[in-house]
Amino acid sequence: MKKRKILYICGSFNQTTQMHQISEQLTDYDSYFSPYYSQGYWYIELTRKIGLMDFSILGGQAKQNTLNYLMKNNLKIDDEGKLNDYSLVFTCSDMLLQKNIKNKNIVLVQEGMTDPENLGYHLAKKYNFPRWMGGTSTTGISNAYDIFCVASEGYKDLFVKKGVDPNKIQVTGIPNFDNCAVFLENDFPHKGYVLVATSDMRETYKYENRKKFIERAVKIANGRKLIFKLHPNENYERAKEEIDKYAPGSLIFHKDNINPMIANCDVLITRYSTVVYIGLALGKEVYSDFDVSSLKSLVPLQNKGRSAKNIANIAREFLEKSESSTVYVIRKESIPRYKLIQRLKARKRLARIKTKSF
Repeated sequence: MKKRKILYICGSFNQTTQMHQISEQLTDYDSYFSPYYSQGYWYIELTRKIGLMDFSILGGQAKQNTLNYLMKNNLKIDDEGKLNDYSLVFTCSDMLLQKNIKNKNIVLVQEGMTDPENLGYHLAKKYNFPRWMGGTSTTGISNAYDIFCVASEGYKDLFVKKGVDPNKIQVTGIPNFDNCAVFLENDFPHKGYVLVATSDMRETYKYENRKKFIERAVKIANGRKLIFKLHPNENYERAKEEIDKYAPGSLIFHKDNINPMIANCDVLITRYSTVVYIGLALGKEVYSDFDVSSLKSLVPLQNKGRSAKNIANIAREFLEKSESSTVYVIRKESIPRYKLIQRLKARKRLARIKTKSF
């Protein structure tokens, strides 16, 4: 019997590796992967084709990074999910609901931290504006999926308050943030410093006062060693110039793995990054633009890396139930007796027409 097929819609490196880990727990299915896409949103498609979405996971380097990862790991690629009819679709975001998956079984997986509820969120929630206007603050509010796998009980409560159907939510933990203790064993050479994790807000056309952010970090460090870990999407030259000016002598890393850096630091400073949860899980002193006491209730489950398996088991059970309860609808047009009656009626109508014409 041929394996049933599952499509995994990826995105950022974090989202893509999450999808990969889930697929490794569903080897009894035929897995295909796609970078994030915008089928059914003509205006986004237009801007993407002329390069205006290259700052996002829809294009540019971010999309190429996804493709590179999929090819490096020998994963089967079905760009935009056009090649097959899929029994199930995993997606990392419902900000866009692609046209070709709307009639499919869908599992939404929480990527990480969600954005603050801004004007775009309220417009989407109250007036049905496009969800992408609110960024990740709108995660889940489409309710256009069968299952929503979330990081923790705290996040379940948060999503329910936003209007997500509680019956669709499963608290599974999320891959990449469910076993932070493993990061403590590393070969990163520095210890006992203040780590600053920057963002790519400016690269995504959001305002950020970087000078103020750096000066705040210097004040918190109070003479301790400062290490800046730049977001992978950042303009390195610009960011380095600013750090050298306002925090001279600081160490700067760009595309290195941040996890061991967090494990070895004493203090972690972020803005809106999910890596704050790694710091909290490891008991670090943490600073964030979010209220830290609220963040503590949202920390992803630490289940020793079992989140991908949890998600896979729930998806498998859902698929088995949905397939066993499938109702086959027989169109009356396919029944021989119905066809015969229709032919006889047609003959009578034709006979009446001929009689009238003579």
